[in-house]
Amino acid sequence: MIVHLKNLLKKAQKNNYALGSFNTHNLETTLGILRAAQAEESPLIISISPNSIRYAGLKPIVHIIETAAKNVVPTIPISFHLDHGENFHEASECIRAGFSSIMIDNSELPFDENIFQTKKVVEYAHRYGVWVQGEIGRVPKTKEEIKLLHEKPEEFLTKPEEAVEFFKKTGVDTLAIGIGNIHGKYKMTHPVKINWSRLREIHKVIKIPLVLHGASGLKKEEIKKAISLGIKIINIHTEINIAFSQALRKKINNDKKEVDPRKILLEPIKAIEEIVKEKIRMFGSSNRTKR
Repeated sequence: MIVHLKNLLKKAQKNNYALGSFNTHNLETTLGILRAAQAEESPLIISISPNSIRYAGLKPIVHIIETAAKNVVPTIPISFHLDHGENFHEASECIRAGFSSIMIDNSELPFDENIFQTKKVVEYAHRYGVWVQGEIGRVPKTKEEIKLLHEKPEEFLTKPEEAVEFFKKTGVDTLAIGIGNIHGKYKMTHPVKINWSRLREIHKVIKIPLVLHGASGLKKEEIKKAISLGIKIINIHTEINIAFSQALRKKINNDKKEVDPRKILLEPIKAIEEIVKEKIRMFGSSNRTKR
């Protein structure tokens, strides 16, 4: 069942666990995520990126999620969220489509411009009861940025005083931060070094739920430590893509005569289910649907 994000976060904060925010692209990815939620009796967030909207279309992907949630997990609370929204128009379209949470990512803009653009979205979204996630700090996406992160970390890390100012001036409901985390496939070959002291400082001065992007590949103990320091939403995207593509290649290579996509795609769906179940357990959200 589809519920508002605020209902899920209230319980996560009270019981000190994190919600997984899992990116979907199509029916198969959505089924894998929802089957994991059912198996673990876990609330979770399904995220849709602008690229996925351009790939599948906004209305089709929303209908896929809503229909699957009603029929696959009728008793499991699911929220859906725009991940890394790029502009006001995109955000407003998702608000009208029924999202309860949207992210507007202006983190690459100058700080004052980020505040200005984010505040516009917050003011509009709050009229409709929709929550907004902002982002400050930078999360590297390329090899060059990862190298720069290690050489000049202050160019990427969120500053505690800016987190306070950003929250006060924009009114965001959740905040994605830069603490050494990395986006994309490069995190799987380049070690991620979370700046724990910076996370601790931010958690002390800002009490809204914090969001960790680029969490694929982090160890269980790192995840648990992050949760204890205020992280209440953890995004997983890269590992979902890897699980799907590896399972698909394996199936096609091992069964070259199979031409029925319904049979070919069963194993990628199962692979996604398994990786999502693993993350749910790490985040502590298993068996949380009734408490």
